[in-house]
Amino acid sequence: MVDNDIALKPKTRVKPKLDKPKLYKVILVNDDYTPREFVIVVLKVVFRMSEEAGYRVMMTAHKLGSCVVVVCTKDIAETKAKEAIDLAKEMGFPLMFTTEPEE
Repeated sequence: MVDNDIALKPKTRVKPKLDKPKLYKVILVNDDYTPREFVIVVLKVVFRMSEEAGYRVMMTAHKLGSCVVVVCTKDIAETKAKEAIDLAKEMGFPLMFTTEPEE
């Protein structure tokens, strides 16, 4: 009988490390033409905020010139910003939302 000394090594499995997607801020930019009530409605409808949260975000943008509404992935941020701008344009208001990478 032949004695085979074969050493079996366990297979090492390498799990690919997935990077978290970069986050983007959706920013509400204040203007002098869009009524406050309409801004709150947009925040409630598009960003699913409560009346109180929408009021706080609107007032912060009113006082400081702009305010971060939400932080999310790039695709969602751009979609939400476009949806809010389109809704405002449809009603004849120059309401503006921008997106930028979170630092």
